[in-house]
Amino acid sequence: MNIKFRLKLLSFLQLFVWGSYLTSFGSYLFVTLKFSGPQIGTIFTTLGLGSLFMPALLGILADKYINAQKVLGFSHFLGAIFLFIATKVTNADTMFWIMLAVSMCYMPTLALSNSVSFNILKQRKYDVIKDFPPIRVWGTIGFICAMWVIDLLGWTLSNNQLYVGAISGVFLAIYSFTLPNCPTSNKGNSLSTRLGLDAFILFKQRKMVIFFIFATLLGAALQITNMIGQDYLGDFGKIDAYKNLFAVKHPGILMSVSQISETLFILAIPFFLHKFGIKKVMLMSMVAWFFRFGLFALGNPDNGLVLIVLSMIIYGMAFDFFNISGSLFVEKETDSTIRSSAQGLFMMMTNGLGAILGAKSCGYVVDYFTVNDTKDWQSIWFTFAIYALFLAVVFPFVFRYKHKPAELKDITH
Repeated sequence: MNIKFRLKLLSFLQLFVWGSYLTSFGSYLFVTLKFSGPQIGTIFTTLGLGSLFMPALLGILADKYINAQKVLGFSHFLGAIFLFIATKVTNADTMFWIMLAVSMCYMPTLALSNSVSFNILKQRKYDVIKDFPPIRVWGTIGFICAMWVIDLLGWTLSNNQLYVGAISGVFLAIYSFTLPNCPTSNKGNSLSTRLGLDAFILFKQRKMVIFFIFATLLGAALQITNMIGQDYLGDFGKIDAYKNLFAVKHPGILMSVSQISETLFILAIPFFLHKFGIKKVMLMSMVAWFFRFGLFALGNPDNGLVLIVLSMIIYGMAFDFFNISGSLFVEKETDSTIRSSAQGLFMMMTNGLGAILGAKSCGYVVDYFTVNDTKDWQSIWFTFAIYALFLAVVFPFVFRYKHKPAELKDITH
């Protein structure tokens, strides 16, 4: 079988597992299990906690001791077991610990699956820069397909979404063991470098301190969308005028427009970077988050559906323009000897600390604007829109960085 096809299937399955429950899990906890906003916020912090140290630890294991494809397989198998257990959990405290175990198993595989693909492509003498992006895009397609499956089968509020994630996780674990071998190496950096500790020297630079602070704050914005996006749309079902509309009956399909938009904006990033520079592109991301939340506040599934769809489309810019341009900024501004650990630090700030901050604050905001089990969604979304607008206003004044097109060309090609 063609190796590129096999890696596309790996990428597809990698995000299919996550997409089966990530965006609908909050609705399941809110509506079916009746958990409070703070309880759900605490549960969603597990994504961040799982990103704080496990990717580095399993990365060391894959580099030094056990072949990467085997570490990937074991991680998905253990994650699937914990997802099976989660299907039976109805207590918030227990759910936190189970989902923490799930995240500790799954979050490292996001990097491991990429590492496996890079390793195999290089073994086959492929051009990684040219051949990997068409492989990686199948991950987003897998995420979208999983969302559609859960939505069309009516499992948005059911624990069946966790069963789908678990079963696909077992399949992916088995598939991982059939992939070409990714040999370990005795070469490499010190343990401190592998753990990303050397990268903390970047905090001696004012511009990097400011950058990482905003990385954390924008990571929080992403977590808000993951946590309550589908619950917001599903809540319109309580209103007779809206309950039979497509957007209410199939929130997962509507939310998937965000992922479709993400794939398109990735293609536009090189143009925007060369035209406007990293600082302005990052600022565009913050403004896009403002519109993402603001349009949600103003929209509805009927005559305001176009506003919700626009919010979905804008998500691609909000997410991609910071995460990808931010990664390029880190690569450009760090010494080659700590580049990998610096990228790990960037991930820790966005998917780790940022995710924890977003989950906790989102839970408290939703709870504050909930009276008699009725959520004031407009106030909730306007609160987050003001938050994003505040970041956009402050950022250009505190982050001093001059656009140099020639240097950008070196890191984007």
